[in-house]
Amino acid sequence: MPNSQIKIAAVQMVSTPEPEENFATARRLVGQAAADGAQLVLLPEYWPIMGLRDTDKVAHAETLGAGPIQSLMAELAQQHGIWLIGGTLPLVAPEAGKVLNTTLVFDPAGQRVARYDKIHLFSFTKGDESYDEARTIVPGEQVQTFEAPFGKVGLSVCYDLRFPELYRAMGECKLIVVPAAFTYTTGQSHWETLLRARAIENQCYVLAAAQGGTHRNGRRTWGHSMLIDPWGEIKSVIEEGEGIAIGMIEPHLLGKVRESLPALLHRKL
Repeated sequence: MPNSQIKIAAVQMVSTPEPEENFATARRLVGQAAADGAQLVLLPEYWPIMGLRDTDKVAHAETLGAGPIQSLMAELAQQHGIWLIGGTLPLVAPEAGKVLNTTLVFDPAGQRVARYDKIHLFSFTKGDESYDEARTIVPGEQVQTFEAPFGKVGLSVCYDLRFPELYRAMGECKLIVVPAAFTYTTGQSHWETLLRARAIENQCYVLAAAQGGTHRNGRRTWGHSMLIDPWGEIKSVIEEGEGIAIGMIEPHLLGKVRESLPALLHRKL
């Protein structure tokens, strides 16, 4: 497996305030990705719920190992025999009225094998547009990776993308994933540039699954879920609306890039 190609996919959604609606969408799109041959599938940030208010997710917070969101992800991974990286879901936090924005990873047997709590919390104000995740989210503290059959996978979420030191702390990865809900404003200006930079500087594949459209709460997300290779080339992209960005991890290409331009070996810090 380490030297063979593997097909991977990013699911793009336009999540609603109703978890059951989002569950049905995730079932359909994950099933489609698996039917297209994907062996690893990434869901977007906030896929189970995009509430009318920031506090809505608190009411749907689950304890680790229990709850309908986690049950569905485990079921989908096992049903399709895939590695499922579950975007993010709200987990109960130690601070009242807040949640952890958490990525859980399930193996093809439906077993949870990794967890990452989003470290960097988004804050943005421009005109009438304002966001502050710290009002309802407790930040994570630990960098996390996991071992897939093809190599190490680094876990990050949305706003983490702006902090390159996080990715250096992961060590050498074959793949970095970025589930996200980038705003239309910031996404239009920075999303592709940042994703390609992370792929180029870490000489690995980057798979980004985004929210992509106008939500019932009035928020508009940028979308453009994509797969980028270690040279920084976009191999697949879904611009807006529901869909799947899908493509191959090619170990020979990754090795060729690192051999011809051994930047990782030239690091001094």
